[in-house]
Amino acid sequence: MISREYRLFLRRWLKNPMGIGAIAPSSRRLADAMASQVPVEGKLPVIELGGGTGVITAALLRAGIAANRLVVVERDPALHRMLHERYPQLRVVLGDAAHLGAALRPLGIGQAAAIVSGLPLLAMPRPVQDEIVRGVFALLAPGAPFIQFTYGPYSPISRERNGISGAVARRIAANLPPASVWVYRQAGESSRTK
Repeated sequence: MISREYRLFLRRWLKNPMGIGAIAPSSRRLADAMASQVPVEGKLPVIELGGGTGVITAALLRAGIAANRLVVVERDPALHRMLHERYPQLRVVLGDAAHLGAALRPLGIGQAAAIVSGLPLLAMPRPVQDEIVRGVFALLAPGAPFIQFTYGPYSPISRERNGISGAVARRIAANLPPASVWVYRQAGESSRTK
């Protein structure tokens, strides 16, 4: 039987395939691999971009991220509604990652311990990608990670153009399609966050 979440995801994909970026939500293995890269301790918020059906959201909670620290940003109104209903204890923001500062301003968030992205960056025009990356790194605390997955064989973000360092943290062959989890930081920054 097909879940309500999958049906909603499929309808959103049929309406805007490039905006959704995949025909199915991320697998639990991929979501857990991404969540394992997030520092659990600390007081700064953890931001999830493109919450979708909540697969990565659930993994972040399973990994031990406190609900009061997790903020999910989703621009699709139907997916936002579903996330808000499924996770009433979380702050779920209807907003665009390309305007991250504006989306989070009402919550008073000026810095983040980590940003985890389920966005289909490779399907986006370069100016939109660049705006998202600039917004992410303007918000991250020194040394804090930006975690992004890709189905592609290479980095979904230009490290040179954006002045960041990054590497594959995990490869998930069991995902459909196979995926890689990339972790990025400002070039020259350590992996320690507060």
